[in-house]
Amino acid sequence: MPRRCARNGAANGAGAERGEALTAMHPDPAFAWKDRAAMRALVESVGFGTLFAETAEGPRCAQVPALFLDEDRIGFHLSRHNALAQELAGRRALFVVQGPNAYVSPDWYGMADQVPTWNYAAVELDGMVTAMDRDALIALIDGVSAHHEARLAPKAVWTRDKMREGLFDRMLGGVTGYALHITQWRGTLKAGQNKPQAARAAVAEMLAQRGESGMAALMQAGMP
Repeated sequence: MPRRCARNGAANGAGAERGEALTAMHPDPAFAWKDRAAMRALVESVGFGTLFAETAEGPRCAQVPALFLDEDRIGFHLSRHNALAQELAGRRALFVVQGPNAYVSPDWYGMADQVPTWNYAAVELDGMVTAMDRDALIALIDGVSAHHEARLAPKAVWTRDKMREGLFDRMLGGVTGYALHITQWRGTLKAGQNKPQAARAAVAEMLAQRGESGMAALMQAGMP
């Protein structure tokens, strides 16, 4: 079974009902991310993550683009030659998306006796994997490209109609589509919630000055 990613400490091992966000990614409850809509928004925005699963040869991972198929399923595809592709269907897997992250210097807090740290946002989606049929795989590939092409406006949207006849079908034979049926959502948002507001604001300002706008925005979001 895939192991949970332990970040800055051991997982707390708590169980969950289907679709419940857990605090297992970080031992400090201050960083537990329970806003499922926000977690989904992060996954959709990034659109890419790391898939972990056990195989007969040991644990393996693959970097894959992914797309929500509905509230509790994400779709992704792998090369047929990927080490995971031959064993993934019917197994449990873990999909991890890393959001904004940034190093934080203790000098930025304006407080004594602080230490360096790393702030970040991350989401784990845990569940069983099933294989897709050909039609579902085509719909997935079309959906992924449409989702990301739309973000490139005003560029004209690319579609596979621009490919020469027969090429898409030949390329399709080299990949396999899968759906991960999400049974557990686990999120961590480590954004200085355990620091005084003034210190948190000071760090957010420094990150913004350094171009770390994503992490700065996450830190500022929870402040009055």
